[in-house]
Order: sequence, then C-alpha cells, then structure tokens
Amino acid sequence: MSATTTPESAPGTTPGSTPTARTYTSLRAAWIPLFALCLAFFVEMADNTLLSIALPTIGRDLGGSTTALQWVTGAYSLVFGGLLLTAGSAADRLGRRRVLLVGLALFGLISLAVIAVDTSGQLIALRAALGVAAAMMAPITNSLVFRLFDEQALRMRAMTIMIIVGMSGFILGPLVGGTALAHIRWEWLLLVNAPIALIAWIGVRLGVPADDPAGLTQDRLDLPGAVLSIATIGLACYTATSGVDHGWMSLATWGSGIGAVVALVGFIWHERRTAQPMLDLAIFGNGTVRGAAIAQVGTSIAMAGVMWGLILHFQYAYGWSPVRAGLANLPLILTMIAATPVSEALGKRFGHRIACLVGAVLLAGSLAGMAWGVEHGYAVIALFMVTFTVGLRTVMTICAVALVDAMDENRTSLGTALNDAAQEVGTSVGTAVVGTLIATLVTATLPSGTWGADLVASFFHGERVTYVVLAAVVGVIGALGALTLTDSHSVEEAH
Repeated sequence: MSATTTPESAPGTTPGSTPTARTYTSLRAAWIPLFALCLAFFVEMADNTLLSIALPTIGRDLGGSTTALQWVTGAYSLVFGGLLLTAGSAADRLGRRRVLLVGLALFGLISLAVIAVDTSGQLIALRAALGVAAAMMAPITNSLVFRLFDEQALRMRAMTIMIIVGMSGFILGPLVGGTALAHIRWEWLLLVNAPIALIAWIGVRLGVPADDPAGLTQDRLDLPGAVLSIATIGLACYTATSGVDHGWMSLATWGSGIGAVVALVGFIWHERRTAQPMLDLAIFGNGTVRGAAIAQVGTSIAMAGVMWGLILHFQYAYGWSPVRAGLANLPLILTMIAATPVSEALGKRFGHRIACLVGAVLLAGSLAGMAWGVEHGYAVIALFMVTFTVGLRTVMTICAVALVDAMDENRTSLGTALNDAAQEVGTSVGTAVVGTLIATLVTATLPSGTWGADLVASFFHGERVTYVVLAAVVGVIGALGALTLTDSHSVEEAH
C-alpha cells in the first residue's frame, strides 16, 4: 500500500484527528532538522569510504594482508548492513528520533577509541563497532526526512537532497581523506567523526520533533530474526575472504558457506511463521518493493567495486599520492550532483521501469568500459566514471523514493532500512568480490612503495577480469530489479 494513498496515512495523524507531530510546508522552514539529518547521513556515508584512501598508509603503519585491509572497510559495511533491518524495526517501535540520537552519541564516542588502536585487528574491531552505531543512524535519517513533510513533492525534493548529500559523502570520503593525509595522521580521519556527530545530535535534538506514538508500531522486536539476518550476511561475506586466506576447499570456507545457507533458510522459515516478523516477506509480493531492493543491491555492488578498485589503481598502479588519488574521484562527485535533472527527466519521460533499466545498462556498460580502459589512461577511466555515475544516480534516486513510498506509514523506518540494507549488502558483496579477485589474480599481500612493471601488468589483468565480472553481475541484477517496477512516469510518487 502506498504511504500516500489515504488521508489517514499522514505523519502523526489518526482518522478524524489533527496532526500531533510537526510537519513543514517548505524546505527553508525545515532547514534545522534537514541540515542535522543530512549531516548525520553524510558522516555515516563518508565513513564508508573515508579510510579507503588511507589503506596503503594503514597497511604500512599497522601491517596486514590484502584481505586484512579489505576487512578494514568491509567490517563496517558488513555489520552495518546486517543490523540495518534490526535498527529500522526497532526505530518503528521505540521511536525514530530516540534511536537516532543514541546512534549519533555512540558513533562519536566509538570514533574517539581510535587513539588506542595499534594493530589491524583492533582497527577492524573498531570499524565493526562503528557499523553498529551507523546502522542506528542511516535508516532513521531517511525515514525522518520523509516524515517532515506532508506534500509528496517536498518529500521527493528532501529525499533527493539526502541522496545527493549521502552519496557525496560516500564519494568525497577518498578526496577528503587523501587531502587530510598530506597533513595529519590517518587516525584523525576517524577522530573528526566525534565533533560532527555532536553537531548533528544537537540539531536533531532541537529541530526534529519526537515521534507521535500513533505513528509507531506496537509489535515486539523480532530478536531471532535479527540474529539470523546478521548471521546470513556475515557468514556469506566471510566465505569470500576465507577462500583466499584458507583455501576454497578448506573447512573454514565450506563451514562458513554452509552456515550462511542454513542461516538464510532459518531466517525465511522464522519470518514466515512468527506472528510479528522483523521483515514481513509478504511485502516482496509488491513489485515496487521487490524490484527497488534488487536494483539497489546491483548499484551498490557496482559502486563498492569501482571505489575499491580505483583506489588501488590510482595509488599503486599509477603511484599517485593520496591527495591526487582523491582528486581523481572528482568526476564521480561532480556527476553525482549534476545528474539530478537527468535522472528526473528519464523517470518522467520513460517511467520508473525503463528509467531504471537505462540506469542498469549504463552501469554495466561503464564497468565493461573500465575493463577496457584500465590500460588506456586516466582520461578514458574518467569518461566511464561519468557514465557510471549517471546510471548510479538514476537507479538510486527512483528506487529509494519508490520503495519508501510503497510502505505503510508506520513502517517507513523499515522501508528505508530495507533500502539501505540492500545497498549495504551490495557494498559488502562488491568489496568482497573485488578484494577476493585482486588477492586471487594479483597478490595476497600488497607491497609497499612503487610497484614494478610486472606487478602493474598483473594488476591490470586482474582489474580487467574483475570489472567484466562486475559488469555481468550488475547488469543482470539491475535489469531484474528494474523490470519489476511500475510504468509510472512520475518521479514524485510510486504507486
């Protein structure tokens, strides 16, 4: 059921009553809560990639294999993705603002613990802990933005701003991190989270109204479902790296792979039988929900794969400094901002289904182009970064709004959590795929200093294979998701 189908679904209302929660009639009137929510979303998304540019520096400082460095970024995405549904479900029960405030406080405090880190294992544990706090932030920030406004047009604009801010944070992470590394130690990249989280906390506390109890669900929290969902995602992603570390036929690899399948079967079985499931699987009978979630997985696989691969490409194969490597991501940043009219025009002219299909084709085609362009210089790579981001922006914008709008009003946090969970599952898969392929095809240990010609040539070969694999995977997943969306030609609501 669409969240805008009936008057009773307006935020903070019940049949025959007036709104008890504050809503706004313009973006300008809502600037305090909108700024605070955007800041919270920005720091959470930036933290996905902020340390990625520093991986070579961290590797030299703390030591560690290719897969250890992979887990410095992967641990955050893995825990984050595994807990998103749980956090969104809890927010719909306990209060969205309350859960967000706790998440922001934890995010800032945990970031301060980096001063005590002196091994790669400790850093991985810290990143996993940050993933827990971030999972309490991401779905709630999007859900609260959606609920600040009654008008669907304002909701669309606010969501568009959030997506631009969030993805800019994701892409700006390497640029900010690279620039900072020229002047400070890598630990400061995490320490800066604390004051940002504090500012966001104050803004949310002052500008975002407390939840109206009428807009919350009284269902109890599904803890068995939460445990099974986390186990499924965690074991599945660990299987990929275990294959490199311990061998594909090892007991650890087979054990984690089988465990992931068992956990998934258990999750599906439990969610179908329990009276109050964390994720009502019946919602996937809605083509909009199912297609949007599937397409978001595909986009995030592509995004994580490109970000992780290009960081290694620029700093190792090209021998560029962190600052220059960060600046090399500018085509992604600028296109992410400039592509808004393109994605909206595609949606209005061709409808959700065709627009997302065009976006999926652009993603797959750009990945195939990068596979060819790795040996043809930065200009070629930059060109495909632009087409890649147009496809990414198109799919992510339409699918995010369509998915949230398709949920019942008292399940908006779960809807945004499902959207974000799909993205984080894709991020974990994309990081695991690229890290595993590079470790298998090139080297399991990244040497410090400038690479020799033989290793660079081997890396280019590994990149070609990796991007071809990603192009095929993303093309299939994106097309499957797009084909289940509606033919609506509106970019402001999904029916």
